[in-house]
Amino acid sequence: MIGYATLGSNDLERARAFYSALVAEIGGREVMRLDNGFTMYGAGRGQPTICITKPYNGKAAEPGNGNMVAIVVKERAQVDALHAKALALGGTDEGAPGVRGKEGPQAFYGAYFRDLDGNKLCAFRIGPAS
Repeated sequence: MIGYATLGSNDLERARAFYSALVAEIGGREVMRLDNGFTMYGAGRGQPTICITKPYNGKAAEPGNGNMVAIVVKERAQVDALHAKALALGGTDEGAPGVRGKEGPQAFYGAYFRDLDGNKLCAFRIGPAS
């Protein structure tokens, strides 16, 4: 149901470098860039995406308390890889990869991190270890 999520940045070039490298870990890429700086990342047009931009109102971008963007992946190894890549790119750890709750068919395997502007993200997979 979600088409895209937008995150504010105070330094678009730095944010573009972060997200270009991060989404490449799971086969994503920049799919759109508008003249105003709005930049979209995803697996392709018509797929859910993450967008970065300077705030429309011209004020400083600030992460929202309780806001988070979750990125679904196919394998637990991709959760691990995204978390590690985010930290290598200068992001901060908000929760190491692991199962939250019980292992089994509906197991939630996730990792949490923040981008360079402080926006919180989660990489996750639902299902048993494979």
